[in-house]
Amino acid sequence: MEWVFLQKISLMLIFPRAKINIGLRITEKRSDGYHNLETIFYPAGLCDALEFVVSSDHKGKDEISFSGIAIDSLPGNNLVMKALYKMREFCTIPPLRIHLHKMIPAGAGLGGGSSDAAGFLKILNRYFCFRLNDKELEEAALGLGSDCPFFIYERPSYAEGRGEKLSYVGSLPEGLQLVILKPAFEISTRSAFEGCIPGTGGEALTSLYNLGIDEWKGRIFNDFEKTLFPKFPLLAELKKGLYDAGATYASMSGSGSAIYGIFKEKPRLSPGLAQYLIYSGAL
Repeated sequence: MEWVFLQKISLMLIFPRAKINIGLRITEKRSDGYHNLETIFYPAGLCDALEFVVSSDHKGKDEISFSGIAIDSLPGNNLVMKALYKMREFCTIPPLRIHLHKMIPAGAGLGGGSSDAAGFLKILNRYFCFRLNDKELEEAALGLGSDCPFFIYERPSYAEGRGEKLSYVGSLPEGLQLVILKPAFEISTRSAFEGCIPGTGGEALTSLYNLGIDEWKGRIFNDFEKTLFPKFPLLAELKKGLYDAGATYASMSGSGSAIYGIFKEKPRLSPGLAQYLIYSGAL
């Protein structure tokens, strides 16, 4: 892997992290077209690399370049650029040269774009000494995506509403291992919600979470699996494969298409699973 960085004095570099969803319940369709849900966001070790320098050519234009996983969107539509435009609503920022190295795939339910955007809000705030507090950054992040506020804090959180109402739930025990598998196809959030049937009831997700990971299998579910597994049988096969490999708990993350497993020891994956591996390491 070749990493491409902007060689410049005062270069700012951050590593925005992915997230996984531990449980996801779709509770209601809202009048604005969005859905209310409840889930637990948990930060994961998989990360992108994002860096910037203040442009020295004074042309008045921002520049962004990419490496790593290919990005299928126009530069101006990237959430990093939207984060920059959002910060300029609050403060004056000179033209920037930005580079994003993508390791978190899109359409995977891992929040890569949202993490990049929230991380950029934070680093701009710190670099230019704007002194926006976390609540102000959270409000700016919500304008970029429903799960963006979580990445302002990057701590395990129970989320309600569209995913923006957050409360801290405590970290899992140290030493757990996370494996993330990702098939070649992506699943858009919009298409994942098509056909989903909101529902309520069952044990409180936070109560189940607090029981400990040994109690999650068969009790904590991702509602998207009901509709997406029949459409994409490979996802169900990957989840079963992780359990067969010794996972204590396995699930689809968000609206997919990533499937993760949590292990108590570093697993040995079969070649059939390893071909889809995008992350293996500490949770």
